[in-house]
Amino acid sequence: METPIIFIVLVLIGYALGSAKLINQGNEALVERLGQYHRKLKPGLNFIVPLVDKIVMEDTTREQILDIKPQKVITQDNIDVEVDAVVYWRIRDIERSFYAIEDLQGALTQVTTTTLREIIAQHTLEQTNASRTDMHSAIIVQLNEITGDWGVEILRLDLQRITLPESVRKSREEQQAAEIKKRALITEAEGEKEAAIKKAEGTMASVQIISQALRSNPDSRDILRYLVAQDYVDASQKLGESSNAKIVFVDPANSSEMFQELIAESVNNEGNGKKTENGNT
Repeated sequence: METPIIFIVLVLIGYALGSAKLINQGNEALVERLGQYHRKLKPGLNFIVPLVDKIVMEDTTREQILDIKPQKVITQDNIDVEVDAVVYWRIRDIERSFYAIEDLQGALTQVTTTTLREIIAQHTLEQTNASRTDMHSAIIVQLNEITGDWGVEILRLDLQRITLPESVRKSREEQQAAEIKKRALITEAEGEKEAAIKKAEGTMASVQIISQALRSNPDSRDILRYLVAQDYVDASQKLGESSNAKIVFVDPANSSEMFQELIAESVNNEGNGKKTENGNT
């Protein structure tokens, strides 16, 4: 009597062990009964009927990464580029991901590559570099229209690198160098223009100050003659320091008188201007 009981106990234990299935967190499993889909197993401890039920698939529902190897793509302006990308995706419906498509990973790779080529072919090289965010969104929308039937959702797509041909790369580098040089020349010209304006304004202010000094004190002419002569001496010394400079000697007295005549003319013009204003008044 004890042998049959032991046998029955062992059978029950084996049945219990064979029917118990533990599914890890983040995974789901599919069960077929006699060759047909029966039900889906959630994470935790589940029980099936041995010899009748069979687990045909267990996969993760967590986010996964699909690395798209470098692909040669032609842009709208007929430039061959090499593009590689990374796709982030996850299974939303494990039943459809198993029964609707034979090779899910391979199908995702193929459809992503085709869509990537199609979208880039609609953009020029400059647009591809400038509007990557918009391109990512367009690719994701188009991919999800296809992968939704497979129970898969495309979460993100990143274009990691866009490799240009050597000739195009050199041409772009030369273009950038020319643009930098152009901006430098413009900046230099604007600086010289501003310096010339400041110098002219300073000269005008100096002439006005000297004119006022000559009007208020006639003895200032001797001081002016000295300052002009000193400027000529300094200029001659600077020319003499250069080995290939030509030194031209100018009579400070004559030149100072010329400068004084210009100052006097400026003073007279200002005086006449004030008289005219007073007469009009």
